[in-house]
Amino acid sequence: MSPLGGAVTVAVLGAREIAPELGKKGTTSDLTLYNAVRDGHAATLIEPTQFPEKIAPLLYAIAMADRAVLVVQELNRDLAETVAALDLFEIPVELVLGSSVGEAEIRRAFKGTRIERASARALDVPRLRADLDGWVAEPRPGPPLVPLDHAFPVKGVGAVALGVVRRGTLTAHDRMRLFPTEKVVEVRSIQVHDLDVRSASTGERVGVALKGVEADELTRGQVLAPEGSLAVASALTAEVDRPCPYYRGKPTPGVAWHLLAGLQFVPVTVGAATGNRVALTPDRSVAFAPGDAVVLADLSARPGPRLVGRFRLTGPSQA
Repeated sequence: MSPLGGAVTVAVLGAREIAPELGKKGTTSDLTLYNAVRDGHAATLIEPTQFPEKIAPLLYAIAMADRAVLVVQELNRDLAETVAALDLFEIPVELVLGSSVGEAEIRRAFKGTRIERASARALDVPRLRADLDGWVAEPRPGPPLVPLDHAFPVKGVGAVALGVVRRGTLTAHDRMRLFPTEKVVEVRSIQVHDLDVRSASTGERVGVALKGVEADELTRGQVLAPEGSLAVASALTAEVDRPCPYYRGKPTPGVAWHLLAGLQFVPVTVGAATGNRVALTPDRSVAFAPGDAVVLADLSARPGPRLVGRFRLTGPSQA
């Protein structure tokens, strides 16, 4: 088992100077990850480095997180899109206010969103660091589920995948399917923040050495999970769960959107819409469990939030 007493993954949004004050810089891509391991507690902080140029890093950061810290230093379009994104996820949000904005102003600007009800505080890095050390991920029982966010080869080890355990417990020597592919791999070994462990549980960020796959076959969005625990489909049906109130487009047949399912960010073509349901054809197969919450984005919608809303996958399309 992991020697750590607790773990949490936190999306740090709205300011790029805060996460470096809270942890040590680690993996960098369109996301930048920071790690803080203190007194048996491990925190992974995720910054969407290439947002607002791209919407995907913002969605990845929130999807990977157990909770979010939103730093508000001014009211602007990027903040509005960040708030719209947070409103589509069901994680706790901590509102941190810079000296130039007032709490009443923020509540008023985002009335009707989750930010209107989020706990708020003045920006105080030492206090935020102390609170971070007390946050832990909520346990999620069930078959292990690890969406992959980065991968690389290691000489003498082979393919190593990075991800956060989102459900259950991952154990060394488990045989797992690499969804949505049909490939079955073996977990050769597990590290949690550079410590060798026998197993890792919900909320822990892992580096997993895999047998049966090469590093160049691993991509963000693939999921390690037991055979039979997820479905795979190339035609989907989705039902509106929470529309983005700022989006003005409509699900017209033939429209191109993007689907975020876990960490799979896949172009989809909109098909027939009936009531609250819409048919979607992704450009590649998607792994999911029926009822999963997904986010649909319209990359052509700017200016304005590039977010259509939160949907529930009700199953493969029958069309």
